[in-house]
Amino acid sequence: MPNLPTSIVLVGAGKMGQAMLEGWLSLGLDASRIVAVDPALDEAGRARLAEKGVRLEEDPQGIGRPEALILAIKPQVLEGAADGLRSLVGEETLVLSILAGKRIADLAARLGARAQIVRAMPNTPAAVGRGISAAVAAPSVGERQLAMADALLAAVGKVEWLSDEALIDAVTAVSGSGPAYVFLLAESLARAGVAAGLPPDLAARLARATVAGAGELMHRSPLDPATLRRNVTSPGGTTAAALDVLAGKDGLDPVMVKAVAAATRRSRELAG
Repeated sequence: MPNLPTSIVLVGAGKMGQAMLEGWLSLGLDASRIVAVDPALDEAGRARLAEKGVRLEEDPQGIGRPEALILAIKPQVLEGAADGLRSLVGEETLVLSILAGKRIADLAARLGARAQIVRAMPNTPAAVGRGISAAVAAPSVGERQLAMADALLAAVGKVEWLSDEALIDAVTAVSGSGPAYVFLLAESLARAGVAAGLPPDLAARLARATVAGAGELMHRSPLDPATLRRNVTSPGGTTAAALDVLAGKDGLDPVMVKAVAAATRRSRELAG
């Protein structure tokens, strides 16, 4: 892909870091261009990186300055890691952070005011090229660095650019954490099927395929979710009976509002 950096240091090879890495490699990015830094990575994670041909280092010292430094560590780890990472940041280095709650100003204070920082929130479907990321750039970020950030994020899904960094907390709550809500829906639907009399393994298969299939239909269809919902809801039918519960006063909407508000609040708390 055009505009991808010639060299990448990925700091943090956990679930989100590896999800993005999987997306880049699936599009043909040369693994030899990537160095992963993660002293806490378990043996299984180390084996996955080795299998893909990605070099793993425990200490960033001596790696050299990459074109792009990707921060995918836990937010609380940043304070202890910042001193070691500062040497990797030059005036032309893109710093792409996916740390929840850590503002651009926080990153600049720890990595140096000259750092060209883009803050983004991707999600785990990035591993299969179906992620979505929202991103915001510091005012000083140059065109080359913006193009690299967009290419890295677009390689694993859609990208929405924000003009207001304050929106990132709500983005984190909706799309960053959102896949977990969908997985919980599949779990809950399976449990409801068991309660209705289905064998557990059959209920799990039905729920999983239904959630995955509905998502793919929504992905491919030009229709909005409300229209798709109405299209499978016959007046007085079984779906309508269920939706009377799910869309009622104590149904899905108020619960989801509370859930997203809780996640947004936690994202702000992580900022300190």
